[in-house]
Amino acid sequence: MKKLPEDFLLGGATAAYQAEGATNTDGKGRVAWDSFLEENYWYTAEPASDFYHKYPVDLKLGEEYGIKGIRISIAWSRIFPKGHGEANQKGVDFYRNVFEECRKRDVEPFVTLHHFDTPEVLHSDGDFLNRKNVNYFVEYAKFCINEYKDLVKYWTTFNEIGPIGDGQYLNGKFPPGIKYDLEKVFQSHHNMMLAHAKVVAYFKDNNFPGEIGIVHALPTKYPYNPKNLEDVRAAELEDVIHNRFILDATYLGDYSEFTKKAVNHILSVQGGELDIRDEDIEILTYAKDMNDFLGINYYMSDWMRGYEGENSIVHNSRGEEGSSEYKLDGIGQREFDIDVERTDWDWMIYPQGLYDQIMRLTRDYPNYKKIYITENGLGYKDVFVDNTVYDDARIDYIHKHLLAIYDAIQDGANVKGYFLWSLMDVFSWSNGYEKRYGLFYVDFDTQERYPKKSATWYKKVSETKEI
Repeated sequence: MKKLPEDFLLGGATAAYQAEGATNTDGKGRVAWDSFLEENYWYTAEPASDFYHKYPVDLKLGEEYGIKGIRISIAWSRIFPKGHGEANQKGVDFYRNVFEECRKRDVEPFVTLHHFDTPEVLHSDGDFLNRKNVNYFVEYAKFCINEYKDLVKYWTTFNEIGPIGDGQYLNGKFPPGIKYDLEKVFQSHHNMMLAHAKVVAYFKDNNFPGEIGIVHALPTKYPYNPKNLEDVRAAELEDVIHNRFILDATYLGDYSEFTKKAVNHILSVQGGELDIRDEDIEILTYAKDMNDFLGINYYMSDWMRGYEGENSIVHNSRGEEGSSEYKLDGIGQREFDIDVERTDWDWMIYPQGLYDQIMRLTRDYPNYKKIYITENGLGYKDVFVDNTVYDDARIDYIHKHLLAIYDAIQDGANVKGYFLWSLMDVFSWSNGYEKRYGLFYVDFDTQERYPKKSATWYKKVSETKEI
């Protein structure tokens, strides 16, 4: 039996738009997803898991089942319905009530300021491609930090800058639904990292209590054939798009020569150029050693082959295994027919990839300080019987990833906690309600919660640290 460190935190993760529901309640402003879901998908975020009303139930369950921390995001448009201007007091009060309930239940809140839900007014005005919105985000962040500094010790600026740019401008599964625009992907990544750096600098320069960091999704990229130079190059280019570009901005304060050359190659093939200014690099450099922690979200790895031809990305939204496709001219294609288990949504289950990503961070960015695994979990078509779900596959998934984390810690990585996605079942951005991740099954018709088999297992791990 292996044992995690005694101070290793076991928690659960949520996100405002995926859990709260109440999308038009108490003055909340619209977000782009409200319209995008209605126009493009077969579900909406109403009522989701109704966390807006059910948060005392969920936090009580968390306390009962050994959850020591919870990732919660603040909905920007619940505080500022139009992204800036006068604060919505009912929204301000709601989050204060949530954080106070966290304290009552001894569940540490790790609070994210942006989890895919820019207010619609700003999103329709270019989202983070518009530098004016960078400043609006910074002002919103300052408001929240000052408002809740007595209740919140751990702050995250952004959740998954990478998938935001990818979803909005590469694969088109997020609003505004643009595809194959790598210029916008990189520019969005850069501008959001600039916003992050400005908030971190404000937090540290003003000596606020607690810690601040950022959460990156880091899917590990491997060459399909390590002896084939085209496959190796494809893996490197994919890594720059999804990982290295944002990690360089976070911890180097600039982009390495390797990264710059890769980006220039990608844009020479795909088209476009970036607006990266000297003053941007000054801010990124100023903040690069101020991050107290990095959150890593990890679900999958990808195997890459060289590819030249038409761009083609097909997103598997309904869990029809084998329906995914990913090909980018001059970059590479993802190979799905490999000897690795995958989910119905074609996500490769590969715990070794988490270990490799953690060790890569410690090697390439030694100023990282500490790591939390802020999301990891198995999306599954749960079968509800006898008022529970016998989700042995989820238990096996979590167990193997915790073992990978254990190995990384043994090899010198400073990993301090793990947050399972998700605490309770929530709706999935581009997959709806059939893809469930939670420790607690949610009947979306009645909003009743039922602990799954994994909840009992996870409680024991949290209490004993034994895996």
